[in-house]
Amino acid sequence: MNTLLTALRVNLFTVVLTGLLYPLAVTGLAQVFFPARANGSLATDETGRVVGSSLIAQGFANPAYLQPRPSAAGDKGYDATASGGSNLGPTSQKLRDRVVADLARLQRDNPDAHGPVPAELVTTSGSGLDPDLSPEAARWQLPRIARARGVAESRLATVLDERVEGRDLGFLGEPRVNVLQFNLALDRQFGKPGR
Repeated sequence: MNTLLTALRVNLFTVVLTGLLYPLAVTGLAQVFFPARANGSLATDETGRVVGSSLIAQGFANPAYLQPRPSAAGDKGYDATASGGSNLGPTSQKLRDRVVADLARLQRDNPDAHGPVPAELVTTSGSGLDPDLSPEAARWQLPRIARARGVAESRLATVLDERVEGRDLGFLGEPRVNVLQFNLALDRQFGKPGR
């Protein structure tokens, strides 16, 4: 009986420490030192309305916006509750058909784009929710955005160059552009496009 009571006390102590006190301490520190990140890195438009998170990709169908990588998360893509890759291998006919269809759509929708379609615009990320593009993939889409907004491509390139995030700590990762933040910057600078 004595051993059972000792085991129960140790178990209760461990549950309180690791299940209650530690999570509260970490949450409290995060709220103090990183409140925006701790609350989901929410992005707002010029009116202050929350339009998404800069950490999770969302689809943009309007040609006046930068479009993210394709998503395999959920039935229609960009579903944060169903994050994950397609698990289709390089020999999969379904994957090949989707890539060919995406390639044809991108070439049709971006007739003035310079060079071949960047690979990341036809491949999904491991999570299906990658919020960033390489500067090259973003730059490839600028002619379409310029035409849809009636703005010179050089002006869009300036906004893009301002939005490029460098490598973390100067050497980790690759330069990138957050799709949602870039699209919000376009709306702030040039106004919202028509439907």
